[in-house]
Amino acid sequence: MRIPGPSARRRLLVDALSVVAAVPPAQVAWLEKHDVPPDEIALGFDDAYRLVGRLVEEDRLSPGVLPELRMIDEVFHEMTHDTERDRWAKAALSTDMGWARARQLARVVLAAEGEADAPLPEICTAR
Repeated sequence: MRIPGPSARRRLLVDALSVVAAVPPAQVAWLEKHDVPPDEIALGFDDAYRLVGRLVEEDRLSPGVLPELRMIDEVFHEMTHDTERDRWAKAALSTDMGWARARQLARVVLAAEGEADAPLPEICTAR
């Protein structure tokens, strides 16, 4: 199995952040286009978040954005453990404060990394 290089790892993070940062209608359209549920946004971020330490070591990510990335991770972690609300429904993307906070933090990171205009990624799902 080929291990992705630093550019591919950075692209994975930027792609995940782009989906988190998107406005709710764009997120819903992206979910419907790829036929995935809203938690896929958080799962994509989680996969990419695991790479941030290595990206910093490789000088592919500024250490200055680590606090925001940690906060996004904490927001999604808290949302996962909140069983009183359906925070993983498409409607929650536009009404839930956790989604709004994650969105704002992702935009800060993308701007700091010069990726504020990154398009939403195409994905391939295995069925």
